[in-house]
Amino acid sequence: MPDRFVRVALGVTLGLLIAFVAQPYILAFFYSANAPRSVAARGDLSAAEKTTVDLFASASPSVVHVFAQAAAQGRALMEPDDEFGQGEQQQGSGTQTGTGFVWDAAGHVVTNNHVVEAATKGGGSISVRLASGEVIGARVVGTAPSYDLAVLQLGRVAKMPPPLAVGTSADLKVGQSAFAIGNPFGLDHTLTTGVISALQRRLPTQEGRELSGVIQTDAAINPGNSGGPLLDSAGRLIGVNTAIFSPSGASAGIGFAVPVDVVNRVVPDLIKNGRVRNPGIGIIAGQEATAARLGIDGVVVLRVLPGSPAAQAGLRGVDPRTGTIGDVIVGANGRPVHRLSDLTAAVEEAGLDRPVSLLVERDGRVRTVRVNTADVAQTRL
Repeated sequence: MPDRFVRVALGVTLGLLIAFVAQPYILAFFYSANAPRSVAARGDLSAAEKTTVDLFASASPSVVHVFAQAAAQGRALMEPDDEFGQGEQQQGSGTQTGTGFVWDAAGHVVTNNHVVEAATKGGGSISVRLASGEVIGARVVGTAPSYDLAVLQLGRVAKMPPPLAVGTSADLKVGQSAFAIGNPFGLDHTLTTGVISALQRRLPTQEGRELSGVIQTDAAINPGNSGGPLLDSAGRLIGVNTAIFSPSGASAGIGFAVPVDVVNRVVPDLIKNGRVRNPGIGIIAGQEATAARLGIDGVVVLRVLPGSPAAQAGLRGVDPRTGTIGDVIVGANGRPVHRLSDLTAAVEEAGLDRPVSLLVERDGRVRTVRVNTADVAQTRL
């Protein structure tokens, strides 16, 4: 009896072992999908998905790829395309690439100044690739380094893309959806999504100015996105993507955009005059870090430009012989001034040829000084 039990147990065990070993082969023989599988039905896209799909379909034809060649070099044609390269800076060819978007039916394109700067200074050339794939020559109409904005004029186009709808940045809320369309790393028409993660950021720009009211977003912005549009959920332009904060150079969830209300003021000036008239009072401010180390809360007037509104109002800069501090601006139009961006915001809000009421501290005493703004291009403020 025990021998029979052992034989049965061994037989069962052997059978199970054979079944275990043979299972993959049996499944492969009977269940292999050696023909195309039927497509599973799905329901409608969610409302959020439909909104995003429609937004991209509507806005993307207006977004362009900008190529700025610093100098005409035939050998650049022999180098590999930057399709998966560095995006904004194609190494070795002197080509700066970025994004832009159609502003109006006349073929004006808005982008970042730093995208086209090398071409404008070096006598190079600029071309634009439309969403249709058509490559068009373009020329610079005007630049505003203080706002990192530039306007291009497209050459003859077979079919002009539609301009983007323009929104406002005055009523933006932290947490609302944001959408960026651009050409990161040379990859055309890439959509990234996120939210507005902060408002009223400050961003240093050229000409020694600091742009206030900058939009911060966590929508992925990488090299090549510069100059592209930041859109709200209605597909309206709310900002121009201009910078990222990243030790590695890739998106780290913190991107910055020039607010559209600034763009909507600066771009018409560039189209009409080729430059933007910068309201200012005619001072050069001292370094904020140095002022902070000295315990100074306000904008130190380093130098007053001769003949400027500040000079006419009697403002005084640092004495170049003794280093004695003259005036420190601590308020403007009823609001405190802690940094240069506070003063810049007050002056820009006032506009050109308008009065600004300054609180100025000198020798421990604070007085009110009335200064009329003027066009102070080539100066810091």
